[in-house]
Amino acid sequence: MTHHSRFTQFLLFVFLLCSAFSLQAQNYVHHNFEIQLNPIKKQIEVTDTITLPKNMGNELHVLLHAGLSPKVKSDGAKLKKLSEEPKAAQFGINAGAIAINPALTVEHFLLSLPEGAKEVTLTYGGEIFHPVEKAGEEYARSFSETPGIISEEGVYLCASTYWYPWFNNELVTFEMNVTTPVGWETVSQGERVKHDKMAQAVNATWASPEPQDDIYLIAAKFTEYSRAVGGSMAMAFLRTPDDALANKYLETTAQYLEMYRQLLGAYPYKKFALIENFWETGYGMPSFTLLGEKVIRFPFILHSSYPHEILHNWWGNSVYVDYETGNWCEGLTAYLADHLIQEQRGSGVAYRRAALQKYTDYVKEGNDFPLTEFRSRHSSATEAVGYGKTLMIFHMLRQQMGDDKFSLALQRFYRNYKFKKASFGDVESIFSGVAEQDLKPFFQQWVEQKGAPELRIKNVSATNNKIKFTLEQSDPKDVFALKIPVAVQIAGQEKMFETVVEMNDAKADFELEIPGEALQIKVDPQFDIFRRLHREEIPPAFSQVFGAEEVLMILPANGDKELLAGYKKLGESWQETQAGKMEITTDAEISALPNDKACWIIGNNNRFAKTVFDGAKSFGAGIDKESVTIGRAVLKFAEHSIVLTARNPQNPDFTIAFLSTQNANALAGLSRKLPHYGKYSYLAFQGDEPANFAKGQWDAVNSPMIVTLDKNAELPKAKMAPRSALATLPPVFSDARMKKDVEFLASDELQGRGFGTAGLNKAADYIKDAFAGAGLKPGAKNGTYFQKFFETGGPNNEEVILKNVIGIKPGVSKKLDGQSIVVGAHYDHLGLGWPDVRKGEEGKIHHGADDNASGVAVMLELLRVLKDWQPDRTVIFIAFSGEEAGLLGSKHYVKNPIMPLADCFGMLNLDTVGRLGEQKLLVLGTGSASEWVHIFRGAGYVTGVNLQSVADDFGSSDQKSFIEEGIPAVQFFSGPHLDYHRSSDTAEKIDYAGMVKTASILKEAVEYMATREERLTVTLENAKAQAQKPAGPPKSGRRVSLGSIPDFAFSGPGVKITGTTPGSAAEAAGMKAGDIITKIGEHEIADLRALSGALKAHKPGDNVTIVFKRGDAEMKKEVVLKER
Repeated sequence: MTHHSRFTQFLLFVFLLCSAFSLQAQNYVHHNFEIQLNPIKKQIEVTDTITLPKNMGNELHVLLHAGLSPKVKSDGAKLKKLSEEPKAAQFGINAGAIAINPALTVEHFLLSLPEGAKEVTLTYGGEIFHPVEKAGEEYARSFSETPGIISEEGVYLCASTYWYPWFNNELVTFEMNVTTPVGWETVSQGERVKHDKMAQAVNATWASPEPQDDIYLIAAKFTEYSRAVGGSMAMAFLRTPDDALANKYLETTAQYLEMYRQLLGAYPYKKFALIENFWETGYGMPSFTLLGEKVIRFPFILHSSYPHEILHNWWGNSVYVDYETGNWCEGLTAYLADHLIQEQRGSGVAYRRAALQKYTDYVKEGNDFPLTEFRSRHSSATEAVGYGKTLMIFHMLRQQMGDDKFSLALQRFYRNYKFKKASFGDVESIFSGVAEQDLKPFFQQWVEQKGAPELRIKNVSATNNKIKFTLEQSDPKDVFALKIPVAVQIAGQEKMFETVVEMNDAKADFELEIPGEALQIKVDPQFDIFRRLHREEIPPAFSQVFGAEEVLMILPANGDKELLAGYKKLGESWQETQAGKMEITTDAEISALPNDKACWIIGNNNRFAKTVFDGAKSFGAGIDKESVTIGRAVLKFAEHSIVLTARNPQNPDFTIAFLSTQNANALAGLSRKLPHYGKYSYLAFQGDEPANFAKGQWDAVNSPMIVTLDKNAELPKAKMAPRSALATLPPVFSDARMKKDVEFLASDELQGRGFGTAGLNKAADYIKDAFAGAGLKPGAKNGTYFQKFFETGGPNNEEVILKNVIGIKPGVSKKLDGQSIVVGAHYDHLGLGWPDVRKGEEGKIHHGADDNASGVAVMLELLRVLKDWQPDRTVIFIAFSGEEAGLLGSKHYVKNPIMPLADCFGMLNLDTVGRLGEQKLLVLGTGSASEWVHIFRGAGYVTGVNLQSVADDFGSSDQKSFIEEGIPAVQFFSGPHLDYHRSSDTAEKIDYAGMVKTASILKEAVEYMATREERLTVTLENAKAQAQKPAGPPKSGRRVSLGSIPDFAFSGPGVKITGTTPGSAAEAAGMKAGDIITKIGEHEIADLRALSGALKAHKPGDNVTIVFKRGDAEMKKEVVLKER
């Protein structure tokens, strides 16, 4: 093809593209704004040149915010102010009234244009100031609101402000050129095509050729951040400069834009911006989200509300909602954001159960409604229907169609209705087409009909590889057609038998052929159907009290006056804000709890408190006069605000809740916060704010949807078939790169990286090259990466040179100059079996894949990901040598630090992190500083990784050297296993997906530690005293083994085990997972250190008595200790 032909084709393409834009613009009202903002005076001045589509007449009704004094600047055009109230029909609206916020006044005009004129210019200006006020009912996600405001704090204008001439509900396009004072920045939809910072003002132009159902104007004194993401820009506008926070949001934006691009189609805008608002909001607009200053700093927002707002750019902000026919958008967004994230984290079933629980608890006959009437949420009931029911509809569609067709339907719906309005009918049409079946009956049932079925299973019997049962719907007048998942546990099989049965009547009998003897049957075990739950399917929860129609709050008649006044004020607040009717009384005024309503029992001195305590004990809580113990959490009445639930013993259909605090200052916060924790069964808070530090749900027992055929039989655990998440978030970390690291470090070539060996030196060179490749500066004093030192050891007890590999990422904050944190992982192992060799393992390569090639690989991967990161505080990365010989490398470093230890902020150690599986990641040593537990709780929220903070560090790895110097330090640890210090610790057994989880937690911790200004509160009173003791040569280890596998998360007293090693003394004694060792011989066993000390006192072949607890029973066994 000739160059001339290519050029001609290019010109044709440009012409067609411009023609398309021109045709599109002719179909919509187009605004071209020139705007002057004066935030100090609360004023706006606008010149708006409006281009009208051909199908609009020459007599147009217009609404505009009162007091803006509009004037026509176009020849022949006239603008007449009308005194009459605007009517929907005047604006082309078929039904209902025009939505005007009662907080503002709108003026009604008639705009007359000359015949054929399609362009008019108006000028207007004045004050717009409506203070932010609390929204109505305080349901679980309430925010304050304003219809529009221009103030010194910031500017927020939208369609409901009527700040621009409003003609109708149709879509519009616009371009706005805004001038603001110096230091102010503006944001709107679309793309910023011009941005000039001048000496006296700032000028920016925002253009949206994409049709919109609203026009927003946001402004404040912002600090701007940006990053290119494919063909778009990720942006952040913060009111307070915060590089670390901005980078987190930019990174997260990139991840979710890519995930949704793959799932749904190309992102529809040129940017997505996070904007920090000046009041607490959670708004999603086309191409940006407006979040409050507190909201954006909650650690869980990044992977909860934030992706929800990103996704709204596909649903709601490009495929628009035809609100007159019902709002499908919120439920679909919740399903593909909130539910999908939980599904990715293995909690999809729990999320669906919570959605059904919310509907069951909040929605009654009097406040239920069909989805055709849902517009937006304004109460817990409207949220439960509009969000919860809709998301379950899409979930049921997915189960019926399969993931591939469901995804294809989503893509087609987006492609066909992008920048158009769509109804539930349009959703049905698209999904019917892709499914190749008529889904109208499905949509009519779930969208046009209110309510939900309630199921029961009856008449279960099983014989000869068959199981028979009956399903009933509780309301024979209102029958739903259902496809119901059923799972049967079969004797001798590890997986459940799963099928789906169809039910179209109020009662149906079923007979299933099954591959064996039926032990148990479960109906809808993964909560795949939208239905009302039985009381026994869900535990007592606060939503059952906040959602009750009638509630009795019972205050203690006696007690501290300030506290009693605070309790009463809390009750009065809920009387005003909660949906149910609440009555307040005292425990002296009633003789018994009512059995026909929910109750709040206030104060642990309340004479009805014992009723709640007894109920909570039935769910496993331990309660005495001083505290409540739930699992490992100890909640103290004197120090904490404690909130519990139980069933009313007189009528289990009603829930009773308990609240007690000794801190009157906490009650205002509890009044606001508790309605937000509806799904939980128990809570604990601390401080005046108060801050939540414990929460959870009681176990649901005796579900009527589960029938066990032989109630005396012991049911083995059988698993449901695994389900894949609909989409996967692109990982920040690469499991493939970490696998490559582990495979090299644990290869036969390196011969186990033994003390002073050539393999150990090869490993050091590999790590050094990785440090250099990641841009770290050499950390040793000789200008290299190697900190060398002499040590004597190894099989031949020879003097050798060992090397710590040290790299530095310098801090950039002058305020934190000279301060550092240390990230470490040891890279040595046992070679051919020194210094800790098990019997039968002598002379074999000890590959050390988990211990500790895994830790090194996570550290190296973090460096790759953070290559361009500039921390505020210096971060020192160290690969330690000599750990297996007695923490030699870390001991040498703390005696010869490259930066003063007095300014070392903390240390994070990675050791044995490669076998995570389904376990919680253990963080050992969090007792070394009081903030650690909060840091890692936040990291868990952000990443979704389940972790367990363990106060003790057990002195088992390099963090011990830092702790002994008074430096708070922790160890990341995936848990013990049978291959520990054996030749079988090989690369193919590593859980690389689990290492990605560990890396994500490490990243959160490192970034936080590198930016936090305040020092950690060190809790190491005896650290310096310990540090004065001479290290001495490596001590000989114990020679015997019990063969118990410890639960490192158990805080004692005693040592809890998770299992036993084959052929061990513990196995011979019949010990099981969950047993707690309390004594060996004459030695009391308080913790792991005591167990190790007791075993060191014995030799192989010794007979000892081991005492352990199994439940409430104490057991004693004689065992013969075996060689380690």
